[in-house]
Amino acid sequence: MDQELMRIGVSLPDNLLGRFDNIIEKRGYSSRSEGIRDAIRNYIMHYEWMNEVEGERIGVITLIYDHDQRGLVNNLTDIQHEYMDMIKSSVHVHLDHDNCLELIMLQGDGKQVKEVAEKMMALKGVKHVKLTTISPNTEL
Repeated sequence: MDQELMRIGVSLPDNLLGRFDNIIEKRGYSSRSEGIRDAIRNYIMHYEWMNEVEGERIGVITLIYDHDQRGLVNNLTDIQHEYMDMIKSSVHVHLDHDNCLELIMLQGDGKQVKEVAEKMMALKGVKHVKLTTISPNTEL
């Protein structure tokens, strides 16, 4: 089925566009548009997968952020305090002068685990968030 293509405009910092262009070239995309369509499809699939996180879950949130972003560290701490009954442990690593890595281990209701990750993801200065979950009842 043919779908009508819609044009959009996107503003990106030079370094992000440059990195994206390198990936497009390495993966053999015919254009930026193809790469962007693929990236959007992957984003949608990830979003839909996160919406399916239900029931009791063990989760790890991997977070990279700019520690100099005004108010960000306080906001991250406030979120962690709000969900402290679920957070089992966290590890903080200074990556370089500007960036920190945090690993946050949680256990609880899947919807709440996802909620924690999404609240962190929405904060200005957060550069990367990845949530990985597993059911504690998974047979190995």
